[in-house]
Order: sequence, then C-alpha cells, then structure tokens
Amino acid sequence: MQQMNELGFYTLAGAPKSPRDLIDEVRQAEAMGLGAAFISERFNVKEAATLSGAVGAVSTKIGIATAATNQNTRHPMVTAAFAMTMHRLTGGRFSLGLGRGIAAVFDAFGLPHIKTAEIEDFVGLMRQIWRGEVVFGHDGPAGKYPLLAMGPDYKEHIPMTFTAFGPRSLALGGRAFDAVVLHTFFTDETTARCVATVKKAAEEAGKDPASVRVWSCFATVGDHLPEDLRLKKTVGRMATYLQGYGDLLVKTNDWDPAVLQRFREDSFVASFPGAIDAAATTAELEHVATLIPEDWLAAAATGSAERCVEKIQGQFDLGCDGVILHGASPTELQPIVDAYRKVRPSGRFDSLPANPAAH
Repeated sequence: MQQMNELGFYTLAGAPKSPRDLIDEVRQAEAMGLGAAFISERFNVKEAATLSGAVGAVSTKIGIATAATNQNTRHPMVTAAFAMTMHRLTGGRFSLGLGRGIAAVFDAFGLPHIKTAEIEDFVGLMRQIWRGEVVFGHDGPAGKYPLLAMGPDYKEHIPMTFTAFGPRSLALGGRAFDAVVLHTFFTDETTARCVATVKKAAEEAGKDPASVRVWSCFATVGDHLPEDLRLKKTVGRMATYLQGYGDLLVKTNDWDPAVLQRFREDSFVASFPGAIDAAATTAELEHVATLIPEDWLAAAATGSAERCVEKIQGQFDLGCDGVILHGASPTELQPIVDAYRKVRPSGRFDSLPANPAAH
C-alpha cells in the first residue's frame, strides 16, 4: 500500500495504559499507509528516546519525529547521539523535534525556561556535531562546553522539527529548522497566518520556503467513535490546553479573553486536580462543555468520515504541507484514512519523503 507521507499521527495519544500499545499502533499505521509517527514526550511512560527506538524497531517505512522533546533535559552530546542513533537505525527516517516546553512543569522540576536564542544556538551545535565537526570552547546561549564532538566519520544531515506556537517561535522554525508543527485548535485564519510566518522567515533566511514543511496538528474525532470518547477528545482536550496555556491559545486565535476568565473561575475547573482530559468523568466533561464556545472547538475534523476528510483537505488549502491526525489511534482513524485515500489528489504528494522534516 502506498504511503501517504502528507498524513501523520501521534502514537500513544492521551494517557496510555502501557507504552507497549505503541507497537501495534505503529504496525497498523504503517499498514494503513500513514506517512509519519509523531512522538510527544511526558515525564512518565512516554520518554521520547525510548519510544523513538521502539518505533524505529517495529517499522520499515514510516517517518518518525519527536514532537517534541526539550533540549534542557539532556546534555547536548546525549541528544546528538540519540538523534544519530535513530538516523542510522531507521535509514534516515528520523527527525529530531524540539519544543519550548511548558513553563509550569519546568518551574515544578527546577528546570530553566528555554529562550529563543538558546534554541537557535542548540540547533547550530547539533548540526555541527552531526557533520563531524569538533566544537571547541563553545560559550553561547545554549551553554558553555569545552568540547563537543562525535567524530570525523559522521557527516550527516538529520532534519529537525520545531513545535511552534507564537510568532517568534514560528519565525525561528522557518529560519533554523526543516519542519514546523503547529498547535491543535488553531482557527483557519491563525493557521494561514502561521504558515505565512514560517515561510516568510525561511525566505528571509535565504532558504527555499518550500523546503520547510509545515504540519497542521489537527484534532480528528469522527462520529463513528462513542459520544463519551468524542467528548474527552474535543472538550476535554481543549479544556486541558486552556488549563496549561490558555492565555497564549486565546491570544493566538484572537478569542475573547473574558470566556477564558469565566472558564478559569468556574468552581469545578478551579478545583480540579490535574488535567481535565485525563481524569474528568463524562458528566464533568458535559459541564465543561457549557463553558467552551462551539466555535472554539470548530477547528477540528469531526462528523462523518467524509466530513472529516473535507476538513483535513481544508488544512492543505490553508498552506499546510502535512496534517497530523491528532488525538486518535490508527484504529480510531481507520474509517477516515480509508475515506481520504479515495479522494487523495493524484500525484500531489507523491514526492514527499517519509521523514516528516525532509523535502
């Protein structure tokens, strides 16, 4: 079956019971023709390096990207070696994907916040190390390192992905990375603006804008799923984003901040311990649904399989190069992927490589 390298999915979506679920997910995704597996990192049973190796071991075609891990949780040489190991293990199907991380989590764990200059400096270090260069006495935003080197036998380009949200991050993604992953629940206007920001930054950096792939991270929740599960994957997920970084999401989408304030002041939300999508009951989610406007949830693929496909195609029309069918397992995505294959534009995406950050 032909791989559809314009489509991806997140393995172990949500809060998995076991990381071993990944094995069947990846095998099924590859058999379905999904082009890329994205790996989100959590400090529990979703450690990115381990999961990346597992995906590489049980697959032969599918592209792989961390989306995302954080540069401040490993020494640069450990990260460089992780990426090179994956690169060689998979025959070039791997992209090292970075992100800024969540400030509240970093504060709790005693980790410093990651600044734009630190990310850009870190990307430069990775590229030097992978080219087999010896970095002596580095003293830059990413840190001070007497010596960084992998050896002269390594002369590789490993594509890099950046998970971006705000305008500075998007511009950084365009100029310094090979691919950018957008956030879930972006309105059409926001998505088009973000794509334009990435492409413009790439061009200003002397790159071909088409060489930087932009991935829409698009919540995909078909109505073939049970209603309580759909509620968790839409209302629950949106509520969790509003808990974690609601101000940024509302500002980015130009939504009414008064709605966010009412959400936060709700007695249930204010007292809920933890992520709403992970622990709230169906009845509690039904209450939360009354706090979130329908148009905030509209930026998703919902309804029949055919309607979901129309929404997915709309992301390409907005300028995205790929769509991550977010928040669902391959089993849950099967009817939508089957419907998409029937109307997939002939030849449009055939030249895309499996690596989600390669072009």
